[in-house]
Amino acid sequence: MKGLWAARGPCFAEAGQAEELAVTNPGGTAPHEIELKDPVLAAFLAWLLPGLGHFYQGRTAKGILFCVCIVGTFLYGAYLGSSRSVGLARVVYVSWRTEGQIEDKRLYYLCQMWVGLPALPAVVQAYRVRAGRDPLAWNLMAPPRLATDGGEPPTLHRIHRELHRYFELGSVFTAVAGLLNILAIYDAWGGPVMFEGRREEGDEEGGQKDKA
Repeated sequence: MKGLWAARGPCFAEAGQAEELAVTNPGGTAPHEIELKDPVLAAFLAWLLPGLGHFYQGRTAKGILFCVCIVGTFLYGAYLGSSRSVGLARVVYVSWRTEGQIEDKRLYYLCQMWVGLPALPAVVQAYRVRAGRDPLAWNLMAPPRLATDGGEPPTLHRIHRELHRYFELGSVFTAVAGLLNILAIYDAWGGPVMFEGRREEGDEEGGQKDKA
């Protein structure tokens, strides 16, 4: 059958060929099929919003699990990096700048970006700031100013001072959410990883008994 993956070891497929997956449960009963549809589109949707690619494939339980866990982790990290004085989600932003002796190269965003849409406001805010315009929506995910004064928008020094340890905690939570979604993206593209060792052992034992 075209697009049918054998459930023997980790499941891999050539791009554009695999559309369905034969799944055998641990009890060794007859396999059922998971329709992966277009793996590339599923992977893109999984990046766009965690769990969306699995909803597209009809894998609702996994979609809910990934959406709740990954988006929840990201939003909690964004909450830790927010305050009334400095703005919303100040731990998620795009920056690769050096002004004088102040350097801000935000490597965390390389992980955060894998959450997809929830992290994209940081890109919009970065373009606005680079063009000399004010950030939108209470400085949501806006890159901080690289200065030492206490003016507005808040400087990087002020954000660190006011958020204190929550700046690093929020950065870690949002980055971990992005890294987790990489696994979800791979699962949407390649399907679940399974082994059929128990069934093969049962078949071998049955064959030996027949010969005896």
